[in-house]
Amino acid sequence: MKVSRRTFLKAGLTSTAFLATGDLNLSRATASTAPETPSSKGKNPFRLSCAGYTFVHFDIETTLKTLKQIDIHYLCIKDFHLPMNSTDEQIAAFHRKCASYDVKGYGVGPIYMKTKEETDCAFEYAERVGVKIMVGVPTYEILPYVNEKIREYPHMYYAIHLHGPDLPIFQDATVIWDKVKDLNPRIGMCLDIGHDLRNGADPISDLRKYHSRIFDMHIKDESEASKAGHCVELGRGKIDFPALVKAMREVNYTGMCSLEYEKDMKDPFMGIAESYGYLKAVCDVV
Repeated sequence: MKVSRRTFLKAGLTSTAFLATGDLNLSRATASTAPETPSSKGKNPFRLSCAGYTFVHFDIETTLKTLKQIDIHYLCIKDFHLPMNSTDEQIAAFHRKCASYDVKGYGVGPIYMKTKEETDCAFEYAERVGVKIMVGVPTYEILPYVNEKIREYPHMYYAIHLHGPDLPIFQDATVIWDKVKDLNPRIGMCLDIGHDLRNGADPISDLRKYHSRIFDMHIKDESEASKAGHCVELGRGKIDFPALVKAMREVNYTGMCSLEYEKDMKDPFMGIAESYGYLKAVCDVV
């Protein structure tokens, strides 16, 4: 049975502070729920992070300032913040800027690739940025080349992003599993729980079934479990987050849980803060 969102908003100090004050700077109220703290409690093997696409309408300065205010320390880098043709000096400067806000770029993507040239460029970019996770959106036709290419990068993990009913390929976790299960074990998926749900799948069940090939997760909530569903603040939609947190612990998911907030994208800040507050409260209470 899904426990109500109200329960966690009442029980979690993070969410209580947010609802009471409306203060975007949650760090004062959430010192006990920083990403490193759950691991020190022995509760959560995963860490909270942010998908760069959340800030598609904002520069990197605004992005990093927001993450610091809400006590999130990991970012999956999108190329509108760090272009793929960046020089080594520009990449180094980008990392210094992130570090100045106590944020680390842990991965890159999603990166779309249809040709060998685009695939080569993507792998070279991830290598130069210095990350171990690339979130990719290949075509079915280029996937065999990805399987060849990843052998050149022994420390890289390639996570195929699923897009639900919005694209004709890689719609849900089962589709990705069927395509990658016989490929290099470092080719897996970025489980976007919202898009998985919108394609008629059960993201919590899929997490349990396919966790050995889940290298990254995009966290969001959806108004409906269908193509008509749209992004809402975490806890306001159809996904059972207490069950999701329990499942991540059960399978010992050690990757990132990146909020990809796609509502009010030109003014997302209150929704971002509410969503992180809710998720942190769930992690504390469950």
